[in-house]
Amino acid sequence: MEDAYKEGWLRAIGVSNFYPDRLVDFCNFVEVKPAVNQVETHVFQQQVQAHEYMEKYGVQHESWGPFAEGRKDFFTNPVLLGIGKKYGKSAAQTALRFLIQSGVIVIPKSTHKIRMIQNIDVFDFILDEGDMAAIRELDTKESLFFSHYDPSTVEMLTRLHR
Repeated sequence: MEDAYKEGWLRAIGVSNFYPDRLVDFCNFVEVKPAVNQVETHVFQQQVQAHEYMEKYGVQHESWGPFAEGRKDFFTNPVLLGIGKKYGKSAAQTALRFLIQSGVIVIPKSTHKIRMIQNIDVFDFILDEGDMAAIRELDTKESLFFSHYDPSTVEMLTRLHR
């Protein structure tokens, strides 16, 4: 990848699921640091420590699954709905705005045109510090899917690429 980057074939190199320990290790042994690191990030798994290390190493944090794939009643969460109501926004829009204000790139997935339009309509309001603090309280600091630190998960994921 570094050779392709140096030869002008790529404009940037990105990685996925590089948690702090792997990201630090990786960044210290490459010539071209990744521009972006995509990790599971949503209001229930905010990746605060990972974000700090990405900032330290100049790697942009990108959310994988900003809507938590609807788990934990994401779209009807009372905190997100309550804050959203103040601004005339949905729970999804409130969560996207939270991530954006936290310095996280979001690329929300939707196959519905109306939701795609709503997902873009998050730049006409700013969450205040009280709103941000209330959403920070939703962080469980745990994956809603699987742990990348669990050796059996790593083995399973490795087998998928063979």
